Amino acid sequence: MADVLAENLSGKAVMGSDGTELGMLYNITMNLKTGTLHDLLVSPHEEVRPGQFAFEQDEQGRFQVPVSRVQAVKDYIVVQR
Repeated sequence: MADVLAENLSGKAVMGSDGTELGMLYNITMNLKTGTLHDLLVSPHEEVRPGQFAFEQDEQGRFQVPVSRVQAVKDYIVVQR
């Protein structure tokens, strides 16, 4: 994946590689010492059922999508399911 500025990710929808909409990007976690990105925190779409996706979730129910699963960033952030 090409380098993408974090500010360009703000407010983007996140979609699975099969076209299923996961939700909206809420935040990105990173290692502050190294600057390495860890996870995308995704607020689930209203229609997403519990257990529909295999991603871990935080205390607020947001998906923790590893940055390594990001396949493309265009109008949507596309992640491998």
